[in-house]
Amino acid sequence: MNSAARSELFRELPAVDQLLRTREVAALADSHGIAATTDAARAVVTRLREEIAAGWLDAPGLRLALDGVSQAIEAQLSRALSPSLRPLINATGVILHTNLGRAPLAQAALEHLRETAVRYSNLEFEVESGERGKRDVHVDRLFRKLLSPESSGVSTIVVNNNAAAVLLALDTLAEGAEVIVSRGELVEIGGSFRIPDVMAKSGATLREVGTTNRTRIADYEKAINERTRLLLRVHRSNFEISGFTEQPSLDELVALAHERGLPLMEDLGSGALVDLQTFGLHGEPGVPDSLRAGVDVVTYSGDKLLGGPQAGLLSGRADLIGRMRSNSLFRALRVDKLTYAALEATLLAYVKRDHSSIPTLKMMGLTKPEIGARAEALARTLGDSALKLRVEVVEGESVIGGGAAPSSVLPTRLLAVTPVGLSPDELSTALRKFEPPIIARVEEGRVLLDLRTVFPDQDSQIADALRRIA
Repeated sequence: MNSAARSELFRELPAVDQLLRTREVAALADSHGIAATTDAARAVVTRLREEIAAGWLDAPGLRLALDGVSQAIEAQLSRALSPSLRPLINATGVILHTNLGRAPLAQAALEHLRETAVRYSNLEFEVESGERGKRDVHVDRLFRKLLSPESSGVSTIVVNNNAAAVLLALDTLAEGAEVIVSRGELVEIGGSFRIPDVMAKSGATLREVGTTNRTRIADYEKAINERTRLLLRVHRSNFEISGFTEQPSLDELVALAHERGLPLMEDLGSGALVDLQTFGLHGEPGVPDSLRAGVDVVTYSGDKLLGGPQAGLLSGRADLIGRMRSNSLFRALRVDKLTYAALEATLLAYVKRDHSSIPTLKMMGLTKPEIGARAEALARTLGDSALKLRVEVVEGESVIGGGAAPSSVLPTRLLAVTPVGLSPDELSTALRKFEPPIIARVEEGRVLLDLRTVFPDQDSQIADALRRIA
């Protein structure tokens, strides 16, 4: 298309004010407001102008587009006024997928959150005495049942994530002093946040001991001096070191810390409240295990292996937790009633031993035959030869994700889809454009869907999406 033809098409584009005076668009302005409708009209006209400039629209194409301009403005309005945060289907097999929101909440957590959110609550009010209360009592009582059922020596407080928990603990226990930590534990978590950086923000001084692959208890002993206030152990939650390695046992660190009159803190990162060996996962420490071993303060996340809302949890000696609660930083990092409501309902499920009601634990507990049966059923529904897809069920592995159990996998069966006439990447893109979006893996020329992380009522949506795309 030559420049003269383009110029002619540009002249046919209506002005935004002209569009707003049409009956259809004026009705949209009455419903959605003049400002939002004006923005939508401007976006549609701009898009048409760009398509003309790129040579994608000729005269017939522009006339067709202008015939449906009011519908295009309505569609633009719908997109602009719809929430950006929306549900999707996680078919990756990564249970705690950080990019997809980590742990899905239990239904009971959602219900308790809703009833607490839409009415007033006793968040910081003692109903019996009529006096002001503390917001952390709602979950601390449950943590005591789960972490120290025989005694009242353990307390728990809640902040907004685990990085905040580490920051609060270090600021409280070691501001202006030294914290000893192994070089092999100076991890970087998601979003480029590093343990040394968090430590620096807390006002504590990092004192590294040992080497990347080998640290002995003697290294900690030699490093302790008059400025030492804390020994820190950081769980390698998102990587592992193998080969020529050495690391002091937790018992050795507990003994050394208590012999020298120092608190021992362990950053578990993920942190489970149940024995993960029942799910076939080994080597992933639990919060009760660390506290029973004598660790003074444990920090961990609420939305990982615990299966609750995003939160940073600090459990440990009541006197140390009390000092953190009194730290002015605690108020800056504390969570709101919605987090407490979701966390309380999740913990109640643990107290009742209703683990299957917590989606994270239920997904971890699914067996390969259970997942395989669903995958086979889905494959049968897609077995129509008219579909341009080759569908089969193959062996595979699911992972925990979220920086938990990096070396552990769960056996599963995968729905493997090989498209005809589309590349695997094109099929994956088409699935993401479906409503709700479906997120899958692409490996070895196939699109792989792991139903471990797909809720059963979503199986039919996956089948529908594949049929429409094919």
